[in-house]
Amino acid sequence: MAGAQVADEDAAGRARGPADGELAPFVAPLTVPPVLRPDSTDVLEETEIVLRPTWVRLHPQLPPTLMWGYDGSVPGPTIEVRRGQRVRIAWTNRIPQGEYPVTAVEAPRGDPQKDPLPSTLPGRGGIEPNKDVASLPAWSVTHLHGAQTGGGNDGWADNAVGYGDAQLSEYPNDHQAVQWWYHDHAMNITRWNVMAGLYGTYLVRDDEEDALQLPCGEREIPLLIADRNLDTDEGDGRLNGRLLHKTTIVDPKNAETGKPVSLPFSGPYTTVNGRIWPYADVDAAWYRFRLVNASNARIYDLVLVDEDNNPVRGVLHQIGSDGGLLPRPVPVDFEGALPTLTVAPAERMDLLIDFRELAGQRLRLVNKGRGQAPGVPDVANDVRYPQVMEFRVGECAEPDTFELPEVLSGSFRPLTHDIAHGHRLIVLTPPATKGGGGHPEIWEMAEVEKPGDIQVPTEGIIQLRGEDGRVRTYRRIARTFNDGLGITIAEGSHEQWTFLNLAANPPVLHPMHIHLADFQLLGRDACDVSGFDVSIGGTLAPIAVDPKRPVPLAPNERGWKDVFRVPGGQMLRVMGKFDGAYGRFMYHCHFLEHEDMGMMRPFVVMPKEALKFDHGAGHGGGHGDHGGQSV
Repeated sequence: MAGAQVADEDAAGRARGPADGELAPFVAPLTVPPVLRPDSTDVLEETEIVLRPTWVRLHPQLPPTLMWGYDGSVPGPTIEVRRGQRVRIAWTNRIPQGEYPVTAVEAPRGDPQKDPLPSTLPGRGGIEPNKDVASLPAWSVTHLHGAQTGGGNDGWADNAVGYGDAQLSEYPNDHQAVQWWYHDHAMNITRWNVMAGLYGTYLVRDDEEDALQLPCGEREIPLLIADRNLDTDEGDGRLNGRLLHKTTIVDPKNAETGKPVSLPFSGPYTTVNGRIWPYADVDAAWYRFRLVNASNARIYDLVLVDEDNNPVRGVLHQIGSDGGLLPRPVPVDFEGALPTLTVAPAERMDLLIDFRELAGQRLRLVNKGRGQAPGVPDVANDVRYPQVMEFRVGECAEPDTFELPEVLSGSFRPLTHDIAHGHRLIVLTPPATKGGGGHPEIWEMAEVEKPGDIQVPTEGIIQLRGEDGRVRTYRRIARTFNDGLGITIAEGSHEQWTFLNLAANPPVLHPMHIHLADFQLLGRDACDVSGFDVSIGGTLAPIAVDPKRPVPLAPNERGWKDVFRVPGGQMLRVMGKFDGAYGRFMYHCHFLEHEDMGMMRPFVVMPKEALKFDHGAGHGGGHGDHGGQSV
């Protein structure tokens, strides 16, 4: 794959993919989305962003691909505002009824010891497309991920609009400098709408960030990373450029649920800013990269390597995470032998790379990890192509005098457990749990005041043993999106949310996202979850925190976050303050397939004065301090 080939053409002059099905890496320049700065003079003057079909050349060897784009761009324009600059955006749907741009199929799993995951192979392999997906209308709602805005502006999944209608949302932007991102959030079909191209990034600027004099202008570049798959022509197997949502069925008829168990999407081709394996010409200077993992479900383990595939050390630093600047820079060597940067779907990373001593070199960002194959631990590696993008370092006309600051955010304040707060326990179940739909679920739990009245084992009953040895009993109060409201929160209050992931054998990781609030991670605990029985849907023996297996937080997890990785067999504790807005919001797994399949629940934030008159329906999550080992 050394050189680029021009795509073949058929008799009618239409471009066709390469005959051998292989695409050459690093042959097209990185595209940078246009910047949109809404007019700041009058909030009543709304900014219109139009959703419309567009044709995108994902790679020079491919024919154009039909996609949907915000203002006809994939990704959409980078929206840039100042802190406190309130704006209104009319997300106007101008996508007419017609051909849906994504073909969807499910492929059976082959031999797990030797066959690659079908989802990582291009083409449908003769499987008929899902006709229900093919007939979907352009029904979309936009969520500004990370924003603190009222529930009516947040992009509620049911409030999607069709052709000719507009979603009007107002964003106060009263937040420290941050990178948010926006994407489709339509109920049941987010996975396909986002794959079609409906995503983009959003930057809030403030004085604290300005004072750092970070690289800017052409040396500040958004990197929106997303994996994709492509269909092939049935006759000759050539890539035809059509988007393919191909997932893998690993258990056609699960013994416990009677329903098929499938994996979230993972594709072979990595796109950066909407193009497959691009290259970027950079100067021998400092650069700032605003990275978003916009994939449906792939987790990237990113490494910067040289032309001999050796890690490049000492040049990559993380300065920000989901909610803004970190307190101090974190050198991306903290994992030890391999300087790896792990980023799950919807996570953002604010990165600095020092190219000053690397003139004349070609550096490559590659994916060294397993990627995302939850539930299939025997797959050696589902990363079919490790390449992500290439940096071509040229000379710098003038020496770059930027110096990496020792302190980034003087305004950052850590949250501690002694802050008055409520508690929520959220359990993430294995996909084969009794009564489930063949996919993992979110269970909201409430502590049982008189556990002696509960028979164990019972479906929906979870017992936990903390480090203090005390056993607590919890009952499930909700498991599906449409179950009754379980969580109501007083605006301005702090809460600790604990996510317990029971899917340890095989391990399934979930990136959990809570709308509206920023959080800090308090700690991770390894747990013995063998006491949970999927055939019962409850615990035979208490889930036990294992103090002999401490799980330290990574240095780059110690900032503001709104997406948190929860591996199987772990309990993650996070704390945040729900302030600045009222309304009905959602929290969910950010694997889009899991979200669409029901791993999403609502919560409500209301004035504390009004909550005094609540009739009790929203208190099931359990306010108040439990004392001792908190969960």
